[in-house]
Amino acid sequence: MSLVCAISNEVPEHPCVSPVSNQVFERRLIEKFIAENGVDPMNGQPLSEEQLIDIKVSHPIRPKAASATSIPAILKSLQDEWDAVMLHSFTLRQQLQTTRQELSHALYQHDAACRVIARLTKEVTAAREALATLKPQAGLVAPQAMPASQPATGGAGGEPMEVSEQVGMNPEIIQKRGKTVPEELVRAEDLSKYRQVASHAGLHSASVPGILCMDLCPSDTNKVLTGGADKNVVVFDKKEEQIIATLKGHTKKVTSVIYHPSQSVVFSASPDSTIRVWSVTGGNCVQVVRAHEASVTGLSLHATGDYLLSSSEDQYWAFSDIQTGRVLTKVTDEAAGVALTCAQFHPDGLIFGTGTADSQIKIWDLKERTNVANFPGHSGPVTSIAFSENGYYLATGAQDSSVKLWDLRKLKNFKTIALDNNYEVKSLVFDQSGTYLAVGGSDIRVYICKQWSEVLNFSDHSGLVTGVAFGDNAQFLSSAGMDRSLKFYSL
Repeated sequence: MSLVCAISNEVPEHPCVSPVSNQVFERRLIEKFIAENGVDPMNGQPLSEEQLIDIKVSHPIRPKAASATSIPAILKSLQDEWDAVMLHSFTLRQQLQTTRQELSHALYQHDAACRVIARLTKEVTAAREALATLKPQAGLVAPQAMPASQPATGGAGGEPMEVSEQVGMNPEIIQKRGKTVPEELVRAEDLSKYRQVASHAGLHSASVPGILCMDLCPSDTNKVLTGGADKNVVVFDKKEEQIIATLKGHTKKVTSVIYHPSQSVVFSASPDSTIRVWSVTGGNCVQVVRAHEASVTGLSLHATGDYLLSSSEDQYWAFSDIQTGRVLTKVTDEAAGVALTCAQFHPDGLIFGTGTADSQIKIWDLKERTNVANFPGHSGPVTSIAFSENGYYLATGAQDSSVKLWDLRKLKNFKTIALDNNYEVKSLVFDQSGTYLAVGGSDIRVYICKQWSEVLNFSDHSGLVTGVAFGDNAQFLSSAGMDRSLKFYSL
């Protein structure tokens, strides 16, 4: 039973008892009463503050007001508590999602850093081997063991330091370091002499004719990958002139294909809204990525070789793990609200571009998942985009019979190649050195970069050219088209 103040009839915070009337009071109330009257309020006898006796009790719990004891009031109180719990739970879920995203980005950056370190280590080893090879060519002899009586020259002005300086300033090394274009690269005057050397028309079904896309294996350009209107993906050996594998599984035509640079794995995309990962050696589908709810219009492999970028008519781009088939992130530009028509990674893997049905080219930051730049200028749906290997230039084609070149450093269009009226651009690709740009569509055209002059033109296909690709150092050019043929051009 709780104590009750004789004056306020409430539970006192600081209870005390009067020895005169033996009643319990709230100390602050009885002190005010004594200060004004000097007597006990219950019996009127004289009373002073010194006579009051404090009562030691545990911290009192005030009873709820009478208005809070009704059923509606209790229900409201419970509702308020439930709302507070739900808001707290929502905040925790948001924090968990943010933490997961940060962890994913950190793991991705760590993986990328490890790969960069491995590549730099490999380059350093190669440079050391090249330096060891160049020393004899520079007329240097290996140092011989000196007699014990002869002192070693270890000073700053000693002969070894002079020799080292000569090697460091060797003009041949300076010349090699300054070169960015491989010496084996075919020259423009030789490229202009290319002619058709082979044509293969039996890769895909004749009942549903048309090769819609193609790619070359980066590590072995004799291996050609094609996707057709017959729903099949075909791997063809150029050297042996035979089909290595025919991969079946898509329920609609195949519109995008990619050959993995280091594994015997290929990727394909289709309007059946799926992306498939195939084993070439096994000849079977090892993973189906379901990242979209509409036709997949673009496919690009990340520089690490572990992730796929895809675009779709559902207005989203997606970033997926090829090992697990899991979609890591999926983003759309809600303000634009238009279908994406193509997608391509920048060589550094940190940004990428997408083309839209309303003639826009959008550049995205992969880590932040934000649109960082837009390139307007085309007047039709964008059909193809390609980044140069040096990362400076972006080539884009659309249904306006033109190819536009963009400088990514200045974020502006510096060149527009106007093509023939009604020319349809279907494929754009730079060679590995970034020296040549090939355009496939109504015909095949090759331009030399920087001058942007045409050095080659082929009209051998009887239908639209849907894919073009360069061999190593542009030693050959390959193309595929709606006439169901795969063609090769070289000297």
